[in-house]
Amino acid sequence: MASHAEEVAAGAVWTPCGYRSETAALRSVLLVRPPDSVGAVRRPGASLMIGPVDLPAMRAQCDALADRLRDDGVEVHLAAPEASPNVVFARDLFWMTPAGAVLARMASAQRAGEERHAALALAGAGFPILRTVSGTAVFEGADALWIDPSTVVVGTGFRTNAAGAAAVASAVAELGARVVTVPLAPGVQHLLGTVVFLGPSTAVVHRAACPPELAALLAAYGYRVIPLPPDEELLVRRGMNLLVLAPERVLMPAGCPGIRRTLERAGVAVDEIDVGAYLRAAGGIGCVTGVVRREH
Repeated sequence: MASHAEEVAAGAVWTPCGYRSETAALRSVLLVRPPDSVGAVRRPGASLMIGPVDLPAMRAQCDALADRLRDDGVEVHLAAPEASPNVVFARDLFWMTPAGAVLARMASAQRAGEERHAALALAGAGFPILRTVSGTAVFEGADALWIDPSTVVVGTGFRTNAAGAAAVASAVAELGARVVTVPLAPGVQHLLGTVVFLGPSTAVVHRAACPPELAALLAAYGYRVIPLPPDEELLVRRGMNLLVLAPERVLMPAGCPGIRRTLERAGVAVDEIDVGAYLRAAGGIGCVTGVVRREH
């Protein structure tokens, strides 16, 4: 009898999903269409937002991102739940393995319960739920990144704790992979805000937020590191909050010419798109896009 992972890969019982590389060609994503609750926010700070968000503009940007990805051959699963505003940041709600999703357990009270909307969307599309984080564990999908096909880096901090990292380790152990944890710098929400892998041996890092443990790990795995300074393009315009479409080919937020030049000088092909409404909600392209499948 085939194993569960083999059934997922075959596509007869489940819809194929997962990946072991952050930079392999993107094939399938989950986006969440901004719900009415975004336009009903009266106290942005209480909803983890920077300021009031223009709901029609955010919806237009969501549609434009979906169209841009489809043009690149990416399958877009567009969920439309009536949920709290931050549900639009699908990357946090799950993390995908080749055998199915590890469903998050959100650390912030404002986001508790968003995971079930991701579960409904994923299950409705035929993707299996491999693990549901529970107990005292907290885990968010943007804290887990494959550094190579057999190793997952999990950032621990105030969004993912040691128990959450252990839940991820349990899930990938069945796939012959291991987890290495690194502590995030104070004030850094997710590992994805510290490092983004751009190619098999290239990574871009938030220079001021990169802990020594992560720097040593990148060196040990032979990565060429592109450091970015903590300037307005990085911190306000979220220029590093990008989406890798294929090895050394990315889609990044518009309005970050300095970061774009830095990436292009390093040999990275760059396209950009306006996500200004999402920036007001304190997120970017990487946060919005729940990665479901990359080429194996």
